[in-house]
Amino acid sequence: MEKIWLKSYASGVPAELNFEKINPSDALTRTAERFPNNTALIFQGAKITYRQLDEMVSRFASALAGMGIRPGDKVAVLLPNIPQCVIGIYGSFRAGAVCALNNPLYTDRELEHQFNDSGSKILVSLDLLVPRMINLRSKTGIKNIISCHIRDYLPFPLKQLFPFVKKTMHLKTPQAADVHEFTDLIKASEPIKQSVKTDWKETALLLYTGGTTGVSKGVMLTNENVSSNVQQCRAWFRGFDDGEEIVVGCLPFFHSFGLTTAMNMAIFYGYADVLIPKPEPKTILESIHKYKATYLPAVPTLYNGMINFPELKKYSISSIKGCFSGGAPLPLETIKNFEALTGAQICEGFGLTETTPVATINPFGAKTKPGSIGVPLPNTLAKLVDVDDYNKEITEYNTPGELCIKGPQVMKGYINRPEETEITVRDGWLLTGDIAIVDDEGFFSIVDRKKDMIISGGFNIYPRDVDEVLFAHPKILEACAIGVPDAYSGERIKAYVVLKPGETATPIELIDYCKENLVKYKVPKFIEFVNELPKSAVGKILRKELRKMDQEKTAKEAK
Repeated sequence: MEKIWLKSYASGVPAELNFEKINPSDALTRTAERFPNNTALIFQGAKITYRQLDEMVSRFASALAGMGIRPGDKVAVLLPNIPQCVIGIYGSFRAGAVCALNNPLYTDRELEHQFNDSGSKILVSLDLLVPRMINLRSKTGIKNIISCHIRDYLPFPLKQLFPFVKKTMHLKTPQAADVHEFTDLIKASEPIKQSVKTDWKETALLLYTGGTTGVSKGVMLTNENVSSNVQQCRAWFRGFDDGEEIVVGCLPFFHSFGLTTAMNMAIFYGYADVLIPKPEPKTILESIHKYKATYLPAVPTLYNGMINFPELKKYSISSIKGCFSGGAPLPLETIKNFEALTGAQICEGFGLTETTPVATINPFGAKTKPGSIGVPLPNTLAKLVDVDDYNKEITEYNTPGELCIKGPQVMKGYINRPEETEITVRDGWLLTGDIAIVDDEGFFSIVDRKKDMIISGGFNIYPRDVDEVLFAHPKILEACAIGVPDAYSGERIKAYVVLKPGETATPIELIDYCKENLVKYKVPKFIEFVNELPKSAVGKILRKELRKMDQEKTAKEAK
């Protein structure tokens, strides 16, 4: 496809970047030299400068080497957004290791699979999980466990109060062989003198896909993937200044979205990063208000939660210069309401773990199209192909096809899964599994997931169409449509709805509303009210979990 999207770029954004081949560890060293006294991390009021962060990373790399970690070895990190998470990731890089990031909310069964699949030798874990991890260790190749406490990097008064305020969090690390305290290792280890040099094309990170479709797969991201995607994002946000911005780190760093847009962008360009271990609207609003944050990468559920927060007026959030939204479709009503509150532009983008993750984004400082995922980043190609035939490219505007991405951010492959890698990446093109359309200005819009499409009475229905209409209803906080089996039409549409606090509604009322706003075959047959929708760690609504819930409920009723 011709690069028609280039005409929609904001002024000054280049079509092609000449990438600097700088690995993440070296990027941190450079930032520490440029901005030694700038705040790197803010955690519960405590501040760590870039000089301090760089030294901690060097000490941690030294500790890893002392425990036998060699270039290419895997270090697993199982942490929320606390300082040790950043130090652990960059310390692994500096030691020449591959950092395998894991979700602390996962079950032992899921973690056992990931530890073994990655071949991790060391685990950096939150203290709360250490007893479980000690029990799990014998089933994996992990030898050493490093325990991290939330209290370790709190400011002095809070550190003293913490045991009384949060008793469950004031845990002692169990006395067991090869279990170490994170802070003890930092204190005892001399800083490594020089980063272990790793090749531009070598794997730096292993990130596991959610596993909502079965066993999770380890995505191998190289130094090139990580560094290039950060440089692409930086070129996009031209109004940002090195060493000046304050980013809200509310997206988990074990997920590629938070990793690239919050943690890595901050470290590469000297931003202060406000770490939020548990993202909630109130905590995010407090952080923006207190620290005058300028940059907010978040997911739609968080934007929606902030807009509808009862005490929103207490907080000043006008310091925000730019916002990035991804991970799920951003409802049009949310965009309008949030931009009205802040005056800042929300740029909706798109990507996958397999694209590190950013592939497309709405222009920052230029025309955006609410409801679209924007245009491809510099050095990124996009095309649409027939859902059933990869070799048949779709060239007509506004005609659905599977979105394929090609660029320096596309993964090396899935670890231990060459066959799946071959299916997913063809001639450098990543098949996303998402159905999209493109208009004559190069803006792409996701119609739906290939596997989420509902087929009812011979019609192909993309549930996002239904979600958008329901989201616009004044009483609805969140909604998600799925297909449920139907003997007559194959599938019928069922919508799960969360009402705003204090609101009441009936299924008939909402079905009638849909009839006014949707073609007949897209109108939900069933509406079910729920208190909350199942979400991933980054706040993405899990349509597959709703299908599973519905199947289980139907099976029970059939007995």
